[in-house]
Amino acid sequence: MSEAPLPGCSRSAATEDQKKPQGKVRLRPIDRRQMVLHPMDIEHLIPEDHEARAIWELVGSLDLSCYYDQVDSIEGNAGAPAFDPRLLISLWVYAYSKGISSAREIARLSEYDPAYQWLTGMRPVNYHTLADFRSTHGRSLRRLFIEVLAMLTSEGLVTMERVMHDGTRIKASAGRDTFRKEETIREHLTRAQDQVKAMEEASEEEMTPRIKKARERASRERQERLSHALEELEKIKSQRRSTQDKVSATDPECRVMGLPDGGYGPSYNVQISTDAKEKAIVGLSLSQSPADQTLLSSALSQIEATTGKLPDQLVVDAGFTTRETILTSEEKHIDLIGSFPDAKVARETALRSRGIAEAFYPEKFSFDPERNVYICPEGKTLTPSSRSVQRGKTIFAYKSRDCRNCPSKPFCCPQAPKGRSVTRTENDPRVDAFIKKMETDEARAIYRQRGEVAEFPNAWIKNKFGLSQFHLRGLVKAGIEALWACLTYNIKLWIRLCWRPRLSGNGIG
Repeated sequence: MSEAPLPGCSRSAATEDQKKPQGKVRLRPIDRRQMVLHPMDIEHLIPEDHEARAIWELVGSLDLSCYYDQVDSIEGNAGAPAFDPRLLISLWVYAYSKGISSAREIARLSEYDPAYQWLTGMRPVNYHTLADFRSTHGRSLRRLFIEVLAMLTSEGLVTMERVMHDGTRIKASAGRDTFRKEETIREHLTRAQDQVKAMEEASEEEMTPRIKKARERASRERQERLSHALEELEKIKSQRRSTQDKVSATDPECRVMGLPDGGYGPSYNVQISTDAKEKAIVGLSLSQSPADQTLLSSALSQIEATTGKLPDQLVVDAGFTTRETILTSEEKHIDLIGSFPDAKVARETALRSRGIAEAFYPEKFSFDPERNVYICPEGKTLTPSSRSVQRGKTIFAYKSRDCRNCPSKPFCCPQAPKGRSVTRTENDPRVDAFIKKMETDEARAIYRQRGEVAEFPNAWIKNKFGLSQFHLRGLVKAGIEALWACLTYNIKLWIRLCWRPRLSGNGIG
């Protein structure tokens, strides 16, 4: 009697199982110790529409003579050939576009990532070369930035009709715990000098020449940083309004600033100007000052240096809208759009700190223009005492000399033994015209567009490119790193709006 097949199996399948050879299964072995020759077509490592190809194409179309002029390796002379600046630029731009800002990480990715392999032609670049290239050639990099900006302008992506400006703080490559007072820095400098001297006097028997040279270099660099820290501390002391009495021993040029997250930390103030047409970056500058009010003039100079012209219209937030910037923009024939800050809150805070009651705030005093006097709530007269002419305004001060026996003195002027004073401000006519313009619906509508345009590059550079903290130290090198990010941002814009549409028009992608 034959056996019934298993459920779900046909009779023929059961018969085949009976005929299957019995014994241990034979599988393909995996031997990771063997050497394999694997032919590879480098050109086909990445697709035709890969952005690494776009970056390589764009960089190759730029004038790189300023980089080639600095290459020391010359044909016919001794020495190894140098890496092509076109390759190094392309690697850094592609890396920043992917949020990679470490030379070591780029060198590591070049070993196995197809895009990096395609760019290098399967010949990786060591991280020392990458790191040195990024932190130098600042002037050449700025020329590249200008050339790419000119390319965007020729494509109609930059018009300079309306430019939005904004500042952002980016953390420096230093911690809060690296800040030291002058006395501590001098102690550390003395130790560093002694260490350098000890390194120079050490015999070769105590350590190998290579280790000795490396330690000498490290000690000398530390000595230079500490000397620079003392110079920066003297610079801080010379600034009247500065309350900072410490400086970082790691990055002496950074300053403690308020950060977007509400905290404070060692940072640089990065100023970015953005063309409103397609949000291309047209200007970049770095500052040690946390106050935006004083930085717009230098920002306009950077815009003019990179584009060859000033914008027809400039849109800024309240942090930049001062009487100085209003007049400067008027003199440069720039239509300024901005939110003029209301000083009422700050004024009321100052009045409360002086113990002045609300019933005796300046607006409670009445002004008599015919007599040019103020009348206080108690009916006493305040007469003119001084006149101060400043850029954009004239301040008239009025003072009372009859407050000593006034019953309201403890509420009106408790900290002023000689009597109460108030001020009246007359704006420059151009300032009044600006304030009147900003009350129009058209100006307010333009100002509402500011955040969308001006803050977009800042957010992109920090979140997409990962530049929330600098890797390089010092104002100049941090500026170079910020310029790499801005150059990458503009190249990404060109890829999206020019290169990919052109590729699609050719039937690719």
